[in-house]
Amino acid sequence: QGQLVESGGGLVQAGGSLRLSCAASGIIFSIATMGWYRQAPGKQRELVARITSGGRTNYTDSAKGRFTISRDNAKNTVYLQMSSLRPEDTAVYYCNANRDVGSARLYDYWGQGTQVTVSS
Repeated sequence: QGQLVESGGGLVQAGGSLRLSCAASGIIFSIATMGWYRQAPGKQRELVARITSGGRTNYTDSAKGRFTISRDNAKNTVYLQMSSLRPEDTAVYYCNANRDVGSARLYDYWGQGTQVTVSS
């Protein structure tokens, strides 16, 4: 059973920066696709950024140029560096780990979430 533990959230002023971390255990981290999602009050959870086992990344449009996802396979950790933060980035940020083989999803794990609040 995989486990994901996020850290690094907090309160920051608009224009500031935060780095989120997600430590994984119970999975072969190096072959997992890792992602960061967020959910604001009253809204659906949305993908923020994702990084494949091969290092390919993709971002939601609002994160492009401001956020960077990276992974350290030696530490079983994925990061989300967020800069130029805006009040609309306020949300609970969740870490996700998944692995697909063909059309079959082998696993899909979620962390407990970490709150990011950006004040104006």
